[in-house]
Amino acid sequence: MQSDLTDRVVVITGAGNGLGRAHALAFAQAGAAVVVNDLGGSRDGSGGSTGPAQQVVDEIIAAGGRAAANTDDISTWDGAKSLIDHAIDKFGSLDVLVNNAGILRDRMLTSMSEADWDAVIAVHLKGAFCPTRHAAEYWRNQSKAGAAVDARVINTTSPSGLFGAPGQSNYGSAKAGIAGFTVITAMELARYGVTVNAVAPTALTRLTDDVPAMHDLAASTDMAPEGVSPLVLWLAGPAARTVTGRVLAAIGGTIAVVDGWAYGPEIHSTERWTVARLDQEMPGLLDKALPGADITGRRPAR
Repeated sequence: MQSDLTDRVVVITGAGNGLGRAHALAFAQAGAAVVVNDLGGSRDGSGGSTGPAQQVVDEIIAAGGRAAANTDDISTWDGAKSLIDHAIDKFGSLDVLVNNAGILRDRMLTSMSEADWDAVIAVHLKGAFCPTRHAAEYWRNQSKAGAAVDARVINTTSPSGLFGAPGQSNYGSAKAGIAGFTVITAMELARYGVTVNAVAPTALTRLTDDVPAMHDLAASTDMAPEGVSPLVLWLAGPAARTVTGRVLAAIGGTIAVVDGWAYGPEIHSTERWTVARLDQEMPGLLDKALPGADITGRRPAR
């Protein structure tokens, strides 16, 4: 890994397992001080334990790095503030926030409960908003006080939210929201010296271990979460200082820029449209449009 993140202070949510753990170890190896946040719950968000976060911290310290464990609930306003305050109190500053915490409660829409929806939206979407909101206030105050701010927010979205996946209307909606949140907060925080980007990883973790297609992919390409971490570190580093508002996909050895919504073919009228006229014009307009991306993020052949 690189060594130019020395003295940077990084907060990573959901860092007790999977992608978050891989990121935490990579940041520590690169010289950063890492706050490892994790509730220690199961993949559906139930339960809790200090074990996973502390285990990652112990591993970092044993390797000569600096780290602190945190078990605050980042889906709550007060819990997220406590996390950000913990980093600043422990290490003196905050430079990078990686919003990675997540759970899964997959159900087809007709079987999904209100609790399934609320829990997933809370951890993913509100769990990105709350820490970012408190970190942004810290950076804004620094900037207004005349300090030179060079900060990063790196969010975790998903192909499910960008391209869709049956059975994940809760998870996909949250991840789509995170992509939109990334674009908007990048616009808002640029004035304070903060970049905001998102990574859409595809990796074999405890959240995806029961997906047969993931194991099929792992047979032919590197699907380990450690394969995603270099991109996250790059976004946190000096070379990405001017990169903001981007969503980048990482799957095996492939990194792709995910193009957002944009106008395609258009029709125009100087008069108000009527349903009868739309009956005539809409089929031709839709025929000109490129097909939407499939679940792999690529457009099928016409």
